Amino acid sequence: MSPPTRVLVVDDDPLVRSALGLMLGGATDLEIVGEAPDGHAALRCVGDLRPDVVLMDIRMPVLNGLEATRLLHEQASPPRVIVLTTFDADDNVLDAIAAGADGFLLKDTPPEQIVEAVRAVAAGDPMLSASATRAVLDRLRGTGVDDRQAQAEERLAGLTERERDVALAVGRGLSNAEIARELFLSVPTVKAHVSRVFEKLGVTNRVQIAICVHDAGLT
Repeated sequence: MSPPTRVLVVDDDPLVRSALGLMLGGATDLEIVGEAPDGHAALRCVGDLRPDVVLMDIRMPVLNGLEATRLLHEQASPPRVIVLTTFDADDNVLDAIAAGADGFLLKDTPPEQIVEAVRAVAAGDPMLSASATRAVLDRLRGTGVDDRQAQAEERLAGLTERERDVALAVGRGLSNAEIARELFLSVPTVKAHVSRVFEKLGVTNRVQIAICVHDAGLT
């Protein structure tokens, strides 16, 4: 059996940390390895505990969750980050994605969906709540369509044909396993292509790839 996914819970409300710990602790494939009350403490805990996934609140004292996420993704091997918030304003969603978050969920998301989100993000798949997805698409449709399309097309032009195929599949929301089946590749080969797409597009997660593909008019 694979080792459980290691999860760090970051929130300034101890009741929320406790609730998330109980919620995730019931899943045998997940392990809560620590808690932190703010972004600064989260950075320290990540260095000490090496979690696979961080559940990160946005609004916290000392260092907020968006800045903590950005700093984490400047590290060589950052954990996956799911931003949890009580707010679904589009600025929060876009800021979280720009900071490198792999998921964005509201705190009133049903427990089973939060558990599934942790599993999905740990496997390399992005996870946005339905309201967050609507906010992203509404903002993308609202401003600078022509400029964004030209910029996205230019970025995608730097990919090889196979890397482009993988990027388009990521843009459709496919997992690595699904891409492997569709393109007749091994999962490790798909992972290698995705890593190169990250590097060439200058992104840190699959959501940002999907946005680039969307901006290019390919979804």
